[in-house]
Parts: sequence; structure tokens; C-alpha cells
Amino acid sequence: MLRYLTAGETHGPQLTAIIEGMPSNLTLNFEELNFQLVRRQKGYGRGRRMQIETDAAAVVGGVRHGKTTGAPIALVVENKDWKHWTKIMNIEPIEGTDEDRRRVHRPRPGHADLNGGLKYNHRDLRNVLERSSARETAARVAVGAVARQFLAHFGIKVAGQVLRIGEVEAKRQELPLDELIRITEESPVRVADKEAEAKMIAHIDQIKEEGDSIGGIVECIVEGVPVGLGSHVQYDRKLDGRIAQAVVSINAFKGCEIGIGFEAGSLRGSQVHDEIVYSENGGFRRATNRLGGFEGGMTNGEQIVVRGVMKPIPTLYKPLRSVDIDTKEEFTAQVERSDSCAVPAASVVMEHVVAWEVAKAFLEKFGGDSIEEIEANYRNYLAQVERY
Repeated sequence: MLRYLTAGETHGPQLTAIIEGMPSNLTLNFEELNFQLVRRQKGYGRGRRMQIETDAAAVVGGVRHGKTTGAPIALVVENKDWKHWTKIMNIEPIEGTDEDRRRVHRPRPGHADLNGGLKYNHRDLRNVLERSSARETAARVAVGAVARQFLAHFGIKVAGQVLRIGEVEAKRQELPLDELIRITEESPVRVADKEAEAKMIAHIDQIKEEGDSIGGIVECIVEGVPVGLGSHVQYDRKLDGRIAQAVVSINAFKGCEIGIGFEAGSLRGSQVHDEIVYSENGGFRRATNRLGGFEGGMTNGEQIVVRGVMKPIPTLYKPLRSVDIDTKEEFTAQVERSDSCAVPAASVVMEHVVAWEVAKAFLEKFGGDSIEEIEANYRNYLAQVERY
């Protein structure tokens, strides 16, 4: 079973991730792994933190001479900003005032501050915000980047694009995946629609000037996936459901749709379901892909198409009203350094959480302890499907 855990705080010394269940003999490209971390840091609208950090993952376990060994893979992403927080975030007890500790007692609306403080009985809400910060997604991208290389070994590609930032919607581009990757990688807001790109940048500038924040909608596409990942037999084995959970687990994400998603609720069945076709060379396929590559919780061989909606970041430079947990008096919420728009970066994060879930389902289907064993299982299955 493929799984991972992450640990670390936004202003702590590092983020740590441990992957268990990755098979042996997978060749890892370390430059490619770190390229994905750099992608997460880009995007118009990011704040000053991205000027401080230059993320790179150090592999400190589970890999030898460029290949996985089958043992747990340990990844470390250092926080360069730690040098300014060594006293405040030290694990040892410290003497000093609340100011010395940078104690947080004014929860921010829309954040985990108050809920976490109540749940874990913290009088310093920094204990909550340090872990609930989106900085943790750097570790998830590192984990997903390993999964992404596993998928690439079997010819599976992952791409993403931004479809909306605030009031500005981009036209969804039906492009070959390699071309979509190239175009969005050159865009500061990760869109393939140049007209929308300029409008999005102007909109972000406006929002930032007003001291506000903005969200949006991002899309992830996975191509080359075989039929039959996931299962219809139990609720927690449906791959589309697991992907939806993973997407909504991303910081500030509030919804997920697959294929045409919520639009299906306003259409007739004849406008929603994908007709089945067959050819000698291509086998069974779908004439369209309105269901986003899934039927019955299983992949059907078409592209996986997933969209997620990100709410505006809750840290505002014109703060909303809140209540001091000490005095119970009304104040404007405490401000922590943040972005005005993180939608382009969130698109990268979503690519990697989706890649992880697909890789996990792939290993469940074609399980083995080494890449060679999985390759043999995969070939046998493809031959079985071809003979069907």
C-alpha cells in the first residue's frame, strides 16, 4: 500500500515527508523532482515568502545510486526563513513575553486559528497556524513529484491549467497535453488563453491594491491511464471519490468536480453520458469524455479531468472583524504574511495530489515490490484487455 506522512511548520527548520510503499528500482530524476517544487513557488500574485524560499527536496532515505530501494523514502525541504524564527519556533522552552514568542491571540476569519485553538486547547494560536499554513503543500508536491515519475515510467502524463481567477474566466483549451503543458508553463497565471491572461493579471493587481484576496478554479488532466483503476465494489475504493477527497484536502479548496461536474445536474442523460465505440486498433473507447474518465468509480481509459475551486486566501491586508481570545473584545484580525492570489500555485499542488491518488490506485491494481514485477503485471493486464 502506498502512503505518506508529512511533518513540519511554516516557520520551522524544515518540512519532512516519508513515502512508504514505492517499489524498488524506480529511477528518480532529482532535477525533475525539484523542478516541480519550483513550479509551486511561481505564479502572479504570490507574496514575499516566495522571494525568501528556494525550495529543493533532499532525499535522505530510500534511494541509492539514483534508484529507489523499496524502503521508505524520506524527503526534506528546508525552510530558509527559519533563521529569523529560531527563538520563536524553538522546540526548547523559552523565557520571554508574548511579544518575544510572537503569540497569536486574534484568530483570522476563514483560517484554522480559532477552531484549532478550541480543539487542541491552545492559548497561542501560532501552534495552529504554523501547521495549517499552505507551506505544508511544498511537502505534498515533493511526494507527488515522486509519484509523478512513477506514473511517467508507465507512460502516464499529468498537466494542469487555471480556468478562472476571480471575475475573469479563461476559455478551456482543447490542446494536446504536451502543448498545454508548454503554454501554461510560460504563463504567469498558468492559462492557455492569452486574452484571459492579461485580464487576470490586471484583476490580481486590483485586488492587491484594495488589500483583498482572490480565488479561482483550476483543472488537472491525466492522460494514458488504463481502464480499471479504482473499483465499484466499495465506497472507499472508488477512485473518483478518493481524488475528490484529495483535492478538497488542499488548503483553501472548497469543491471538486469531475468531467462536466455540476453542469450534469442541468442536462438530460443523452447530453451527459459518453457513448461507447469500438475499433480493431483502439479497442473500446468513449465517443466523448463528459464524465471525465470515470464510470462506476473506475477509470474508463479516457483522460481523467478534475477541477477544483479555491476560495480567496483568508489572510487579508484589510482585515475582517474578529474577537480576541483573551479579552473577548472585537478587533480586526491579526495579519500574517500572505499572498493576494495563489491560484496558479494551487494548480501545481492539485496536479500532484491527483498524481498521488492515481499512482496509489495503479499500485493497488498492478502491485509488486519492484518496477520489473509491476511492469510484468501491467503487460499481462493490457494483453487481457486487448483480448476482451
